[in-house]
Amino acid sequence: METLNSIECFVRSAEAGSFSEAARRLGLTSAAVGKNVAKLEASLGVRLFQRSTRSLTLTEAGERFLVEVGDGLSVIQNAVANLASADGQPAGTLKISMGAAFGRHFIVPLLPAFLQRFPAITPDWHFDNRRVDLIAEGYDAAIGGGFELPDGIVARTLAPAHGVLVAAPDYFTDREPPRSPADLPHYDGILIRSPQIGRVRPWPLRNRANEQMPVALRARMTMSDPDAACEATRLGMGIALTSMPNALPYLESGRLIRVLPDWYVEMGSVSIYFAAQKLLPAKTRAFVDFVVEHFQRERLAKRFSAI
Repeated sequence: METLNSIECFVRSAEAGSFSEAARRLGLTSAAVGKNVAKLEASLGVRLFQRSTRSLTLTEAGERFLVEVGDGLSVIQNAVANLASADGQPAGTLKISMGAAFGRHFIVPLLPAFLQRFPAITPDWHFDNRRVDLIAEGYDAAIGGGFELPDGIVARTLAPAHGVLVAAPDYFTDREPPRSPADLPHYDGILIRSPQIGRVRPWPLRNRANEQMPVALRARMTMSDPDAACEATRLGMGIALTSMPNALPYLESGRLIRVLPDWYVEMGSVSIYFAAQKLLPAKTRAFVDFVVEHFQRERLAKRFSAI
C-alpha cells in the first residue's frame, strides 16, 4: 500500500507539474509528496523527475513509467476501495460537485433516503457553479451541463437543460409585457455570466416552429450566480434568462412567471458525469444509479422541460 501511495504521488505530480499542487489535490504536504516520490525513485533505481527551483519535468524514464501506470492506478485504487467496502456495501467518502442552487433544491433533499440505503458512505459535496476537472481535482462525480465532455469522462443524462425568460408577477403592473422577442430591448435585463466562459452567453431563443431570435434584453445588471439573479428578478428588477432547474422552484411557488412562454433556449442537457473506468467504485455507482432513478421516478426531466 505504501508503494501504491508513492505511485499516486508520482502520477498526481506529473499531472500537476509540481509537488505543491499535487499535495493540494491529495490533501498532503508538499514535503510528504516529494518524499514519497523520492522513495519510489529509490525503489525503482531511476530518476523520474528533473527538479529545479522553478519547474518539475519528467525524465524519459518518468514519461514511460507514467504511460504504463497512469490508467492502472485508478483501477487498482477502485478495486481496493470496493474490496474494503463495509460488509460488502458501498462505503467511503463520496466527493461530488454540483451547482449551488441545483444541489440545494434537487440533490440535498435526497440525503436521508440515500444514507439510509448506503449508511457507510460519507458525502463530501461541493456546491460551486463551475465546471470541475474530475480526475485532477479528485471528484468521484459531478452534476452539470452545457459543455462538451473531456476525454476519459462519461455522462448519464438526467434532463434537458432549457433556459426560460422569467419576471416577477407584478413586474408588468405598470408596463405591457413583451409580445415577441423583438420587444426585449425595451426591458431591463438581469444577465447571468457563464462560469465556463466568464461572460454572458449569446443564447438564441427558439419556439416550437424552430424559429430563432436573439435575447436582446437591455443590460441592467450582471450576476455570476443564477439563484441570485432569480432573487433580483423576484424583487422586480427586470427580466432574466435562466435555466429551468434554477427557475423551477420560483415558477412552481408563483414567485416568478415565464415571459414569452412559447420561447425557450436550448442549453444541452443536465447530466451526472464521472470517469470512464472498467471498475467504477461502488460508492460512485450507488450515487449515480440513485440519482438517475430519482429523476426518472419524479419525472424531473418533464418538469425541467420548457416545451
